[in-house]
Amino acid sequence: MPATDQPQHDQFLRLIAEHQTALHTFVRSMLPTREEAAEVMQDVIVVLWQKFDTAQDFKKWAFGVARLEVLKFLQARRRDRHVFDDELVSRLADESIAMQHRHLTQREALDGCLLKLSPAQRELVLAAYAKGTRMDDLAMRRGQTPMSLYKLLQRIRQALLECVRRTIAQEEAA
Repeated sequence: MPATDQPQHDQFLRLIAEHQTALHTFVRSMLPTREEAAEVMQDVIVVLWQKFDTAQDFKKWAFGVARLEVLKFLQARRRDRHVFDDELVSRLADESIAMQHRHLTQREALDGCLLKLSPAQRELVLAAYAKGTRMDDLAMRRGQTPMSLYKLLQRIRQALLECVRRTIAQEEAA
């Protein structure tokens, strides 16, 4: 690769790394199998690299390319009776984008609500949901019974849920 292409290549790699999971989820939402989604994702990444332009909104453009590649893939398999029609694929794509936006909004609200917890409550929640955490071990380290820990976590989760709902409602009203 010529040295002049290196900055563009680096930027593309950063952008694809940032958005690949969301793109794959989007493609998967429109196809019936993981294998088909993986196959289409390969085509999507090739097309994205071939037509990459640093001046565009990468995420929006990449999702548009992904939608077109899914439709192209399905068109090629039109004779298979298990292929979704274009209208269904478009509806699934639209719903997937809406769900991603909703999940992002919920995640941002949850992050804000976690910050509103006391440091001890926040630390407990993060410890309880860390990979590999066993509730009985956590309870023992805290000098609690597992049942009392579950009840405390339930109260904190309920407070977080109410906070997230209030936050989203306030944002929608604004």
